[in-house]
Formats: sequence, structure tokens, C-alpha cells
Amino acid sequence: MANIIGGITTSHIPAIGRAIDQNLQQTDYWKPLFDAYPPIHQWLEKKQPDVAIVFYNDHGLEFFLDKKPTFSIGAAASYQNADEGWGIPTIPTINGDPELSWHICNQLVENEFDITICQEMKVDHGLTVPMQLMWPGHSYSHMKVIPVCINVEQHPMPSPKRCFDLGRAIGEAVESFGKDLNVVVLGTGGLSHQLDGERAGFINKEFDLYCMEKLISEPEALTKLSIFDLVEQGGAQGPELIMWLGMRGALTGNLEVLLSNYHAPISNTGAGTMLIENHK
Repeated sequence: MANIIGGITTSHIPAIGRAIDQNLQQTDYWKPLFDAYPPIHQWLEKKQPDVAIVFYNDHGLEFFLDKKPTFSIGAAASYQNADEGWGIPTIPTINGDPELSWHICNQLVENEFDITICQEMKVDHGLTVPMQLMWPGHSYSHMKVIPVCINVEQHPMPSPKRCFDLGRAIGEAVESFGKDLNVVVLGTGGLSHQLDGERAGFINKEFDLYCMEKLISEPEALTKLSIFDLVEQGGAQGPELIMWLGMRGALTGNLEVLLSNYHAPISNTGAGTMLIENHK
């Protein structure tokens, strides 16, 4: 049976992609962020996962404001990204896993989740930046990826509890899959940030650290928050925490935090990075 071996949280801000492209990782500005990732690289090299399920949000590449599904899942054989106007070079093709994707989708529909199933799907920096961070030098050709896209751009957005429940249902679906696979789950985005308006540049370090602690010890506390709580406490883009809750919901074993790092500001964002092993 398929086995979820762990979860990883990571920022996906587009400036990270440009920093990688320009080899700025060890400059004073970027070093505190990038220094968190070598232990993750070592863990991934040791564990050799077969599949990565990536919770992320689309920023107008595949879904614009006129058509914005709440939950969408890729069931394609491969995924391409395109220029979003950030000046980030496109990265090589990302391989999909249609068989596992369809198994997850079937299980979700049976569990009354209304999802958009994408047999073709462009992916943006919300997914490609984490891929570059996890597998430097585009060294992910051996991996298969299942994108799980959640709406955090346009209200109404799904509640933290609904996203946690979605992750739990995905985790159960993976563990019912009849092939021996090791799966890692990524929760991307956040933490607190606001890109425009009167509070542009807003970061709430205290709230960010609270979320990182509760994500492990008491995720139910986070599921009691509303989207508007996340906006108030974490800025207009603070609801990206719901991707982390999707990842956390998929981890149903005994958790061991192998790494926890927080740095702010990076591109006016509080960036949290965690490596969580899932022991069955």
C-alpha cells in the first residue's frame, strides 16, 4: 500500500525563483531562508519518495477570477509552467501520476468533496518554486507530482477546517492505494503577508509562530479560525495557511519535527519552513 512518509511546509513567493536563477542564495538577504533547505534535501535523498502531493494556489495562470474552482486536482501525465510576468524562467516538465490522481479524485467525490479534475493543467510559481527548493538544479525528473490547487485569491474561500478535512481525505485515499509508493506532501505559501492596500507589508511574526506550533500540537485550534480571522491576523494573503492545513490533514501518524525555521521579511512575507516525518 502507498505510505505517506512526511510533510514539508515552504514559501512559494516568486522572488525565490528569481534568487535561484541569479544564484543569490548565499547573499545576506537570502541566506537565512535558503540555509533551512539542505537538511530537507538530505532527507529527500535518504527517503527517496516516489510521489509529491503539492497543496498550492494558482495566481491567475490556469484559473483567473472569472473561473475560480474552490478545489482542483491535476490528473495529467505532465505539467508545464508559463511566464506569469514575474521574470521567472520556465522550468523543465514536471511528471504527473494520473493513476494515483484518479484514485484520489474518485475517493474524494465518494466522500462528498466537489472538486475540479484537470486532465490538462498549467502550474505557476505556487508549485514550481517549491519544486526548485526541494530538488535544486531541476533534479526532480524521477518524481511524480500531484497538484492540489486551493482558491485563496477570491472570496469566498474554503475554511481552514474544510481544507484540513480535504487533506485528511486525501491522506486516507493515498493509504488505500494498492501500490507500494512513498509519498511526501507539501504545504506551500504564507505565512503572514499583505501585498497591497493600507496594510501593505504587514507581517505578524507572533501569529506565524503560533500557527507553526499549533500545526503540529493542536491543528484543531487552527481549524476553528475563519478566513477572515486569517486576514485579520495574517494579512490579506494570510489565508494561504489553508494549504498548510491541507498538508497537515494528510499526516495521520505520529509526527516528528525534524526541522523548523522562520525568517522575515522575505519579499514582505513571513516565511516558515518545516520538515515533518510521519511515523506509522
